[in-house]
Amino acid sequence: MTYTTEARSQNGRATVAHPRRRAVFPFTAIVGQAEMKLALLLNIIDPKIGGVMIMGDRGTGKSTTIRALADLLPEIEVVADDPFNSHPSDPELMGDEVRHLIEQGSDVPVAQKKVMMVDLPLGATEDRVCGTIDIEKALSEGVKAFEPGLLARANRGILYVDEVNLLDDHLVDVLLDSAASGWNTVEREGISIRHPARFVLVGSGNPEEGELRPQLLDRFGMHAEIRTVKEPELRVQIVEQRTEFDQDPIPFLESYQPQQDALQQTIVDAQSRLRSIAIDHDLRVKISQVCSELDVDGLRGDIVTNRAAKALAALEGRTEVTVDDIRRIAPLCLRHRLRKDPMESIDSGYKVEKVFGQVFGIEIIG
Repeated sequence: MTYTTEARSQNGRATVAHPRRRAVFPFTAIVGQAEMKLALLLNIIDPKIGGVMIMGDRGTGKSTTIRALADLLPEIEVVADDPFNSHPSDPELMGDEVRHLIEQGSDVPVAQKKVMMVDLPLGATEDRVCGTIDIEKALSEGVKAFEPGLLARANRGILYVDEVNLLDDHLVDVLLDSAASGWNTVEREGISIRHPARFVLVGSGNPEEGELRPQLLDRFGMHAEIRTVKEPELRVQIVEQRTEFDQDPIPFLESYQPQQDALQQTIVDAQSRLRSIAIDHDLRVKISQVCSELDVDGLRGDIVTNRAAKALAALEGRTEVTVDDIRRIAPLCLRHRLRKDPMESIDSGYKVEKVFGQVFGIEIIG
């Protein structure tokens, strides 16, 4: 159902429903699934963490939560009518054409736009994902005729791949390469075009349908596990909330608008605070000691754990990383990096917590 009325708060500001925009379940109304929500928020604060792999039971609200997060985020400034959502002043987030215009001193029109949440379908081809070059037009007219793909639309937004464990490994590689480098390059017949592709990559899947290869799983910054809520009272609360939203979404969204506004401001503040977050040298050494004793391959685990700990401190309004910050995010950053054999299951976090306790001299209870 599409809503054409616009709900307004007491101060008259447009809030939750816009003309021709589908109502989206509010992020702050989602019950439980703390791991998933925390991992997503930290990646929004610092996209260089490297994305989230969410594995869990069917029907646990994975897609709902990701759409809710995208809807929560504030609008961003983009160059109007630009297919890459180019930033009007940051060269790392703008396409070559916009950069050339700015270097020549030309004015570029600026617009406000909602953060894009792009769904990647399982049957997508590489051309659909990366974009295509019209060779015939390029040769006959001497122009780089480029048809942007999903990576172009996802720039400065969220790229969501449901059932990522069923996606072709080659396409997963392409997505991870773009997410890591921030650029997508398309080459055909000696013609090369590149554009910015900075996005938060979110993959989800059901472990019963297969796991990603360890080499690919390791390249996701964080790994969140979600399970079906077992407590009857919480299940009833979830059902009642969903029923209330489906029956009349606008009053439901209005009731959560103060929480939505508060969380949005918290995210904005955390993003601006991130650069100033400090982490003590001794804590960084202990993070690397944990990774070493867990036999984590490479240094991605060390880097991501440092980044995620800083993002958590920024989210909670602090200027320094604490031991508790590291304890909370270490399982999310490391447990999916322990699996050496594709036939093994991913550690629930017990091994990470045990080694963390030994290195930091803390008794982990529970």
